[in-house]
Amino acid sequence: MILAAGRGERMRPLTDRVPKALLEVGGKPLIAWQIERLAAGGFDDIVINHAHLGHLIEAALGNGARFGVRIAYSREAEALDTAGGVACALPLLGADPFLLISSDLHSDCDYSRLAPVAAAMRHDGRLAHLLLLAVTPPPPYDFALESGDTGLIIRNGTPGLTFAGIAAFSPTLFSKIERGAKAPLLPLLCEAIAGRRASGEMFHGRLENLTTPAQLAALDRRLRA
Repeated sequence: MILAAGRGERMRPLTDRVPKALLEVGGKPLIAWQIERLAAGGFDDIVINHAHLGHLIEAALGNGARFGVRIAYSREAEALDTAGGVACALPLLGADPFLLISSDLHSDCDYSRLAPVAAAMRHDGRLAHLLLLAVTPPPPYDFALESGDTGLIIRNGTPGLTFAGIAAFSPTLFSKIERGAKAPLLPLLCEAIAGRRASGEMFHGRLENLTTPAQLAALDRRLRA
């Protein structure tokens, strides 16, 4: 599932007429980079949620055939936040663990490495597996790994790690959220961490979380060069 329902307030005025997921870098929309990497990683069934100007996303991407994937859309009248958006899309996602990715990321992540993680989550009781980044200064809600570069997640450890916006989740994590209700992701993560049902790993690749027109323009220049 690719999250594409946010309005992108910090990207205005660019997002007044174009949804954030369709803003271009290196000659193609942000979300197209994600779809191509997912396809390369062996993921060919993709769900995209949208709200603000969502019809433009559907018009641009269609059913996914030109990317070699199948795209289904979860339409929200207004953005439901991360967990609310996932809960709304559960009928499209099915019963197995799935990847969740933000559309406003640009990354060299090899998504194929997460396929065995999601498969293992069917049987081992985990509700979440997050890719984590070390940041300075530590974020206001920081995570840590119990030991080494991979393992169970704990809260407020050293060093402070932040969620990279790429994860595998069990649908069970979102099952108590009423469909159509707004709901953030962090409380669900905290509950899973407290129950020792959330794991993570350090991500050492390239990842940019694009939030402003200046960041978008800088990445566009680098990709075109």
